[in-house]
Amino acid sequence: MASGLHTVHMHSAEMPALQRELFPRVRQSARPLIVILGPTASGKTDFSLETAETLQREFGRIVEIVNADSRQLYRYLDIGTAKIRRDEMRGIAHHLLDVLDPKEEITAAAYQSMAFRTIDDIHARGSIPFLVGGSMLYLSAVMDNLSFVDAADASLRAELEREYDRDHGESLYAELTQLDPDTASGFHPRNKPYLIRALEILRTTGGRPSAMKRAAPCPYDLFIIGVFQPREELAKRIERRTSAMFASGWIDEVQSLIDRGYTAEDPAMKSSGYREVMRYIQNRLPSTQRELEDQIAGKTRRYAKRQMTWWKGDERILWVDAQTASI
Repeated sequence: MASGLHTVHMHSAEMPALQRELFPRVRQSARPLIVILGPTASGKTDFSLETAETLQREFGRIVEIVNADSRQLYRYLDIGTAKIRRDEMRGIAHHLLDVLDPKEEITAAAYQSMAFRTIDDIHARGSIPFLVGGSMLYLSAVMDNLSFVDAADASLRAELEREYDRDHGESLYAELTQLDPDTASGFHPRNKPYLIRALEILRTTGGRPSAMKRAAPCPYDLFIIGVFQPREELAKRIERRTSAMFASGWIDEVQSLIDRGYTAEDPAMKSSGYREVMRYIQNRLPSTQRELEDQIAGKTRRYAKRQMTWWKGDERILWVDAQTASI
């Protein structure tokens, strides 16, 4: 997985390379934004906390973390999103967690607005913001200061929804893959909101959604760290984490969401794993929990591959091997 990446391996016997390469530039920046991204289960949370604590010791300035995981924006989705608990935050403020009801839609444009406002508030307090997560489009909305076209008219949206429903999005995804493969590689073919939105942009403007990247300079001084695991190790971590989620009560969590009146059609329940667990509870599909775990782990591995494809070639990212990283 790490092939071709600009990678830092950090060794305890010398001053960590990350501190040598990153910290001096952060110190000189008036509006720094440290972005920590990486595929799911790569270890971003622990790495961000360790980096934040080290930076606070080095600079004597507070670090605050801004969530960039689209699923962790939602209340009640804790276990299946690997959301950090308050007692795990090590006293570091975390923002944009639990800010939406599971029935609320969220767009990349709306997230961008919330993130910019939160980051500006952190700067105003004299603190240093970390943007941490793995939601590719949400991260890009901030890092690349994306501009978003206005919503298409209702008739086009209805037409696209009918096209999607005819074959579960297969023809629309094929169209998107042909016209804008970079955008298509960034999400699952069954992600209906993303797919319809991408086709809205294509059919309304004639332009590729991926071409919106880097449309304007980022308003912050970016320092982007990518956390990765070797492919085989990441697959094992995904399997272990999926099993741990079920052991921690993921099925009970989804049952509580059902009891609150949420359904598989609510925006939050389209999150990876949640719809599958709900189907298991309601229809016993698949027939065993073991099969369910395997199904979700496989889906998560495929998502991790799409994440790395999305970031491939972004030379701004300093990739850190999570197996040897030690701040």
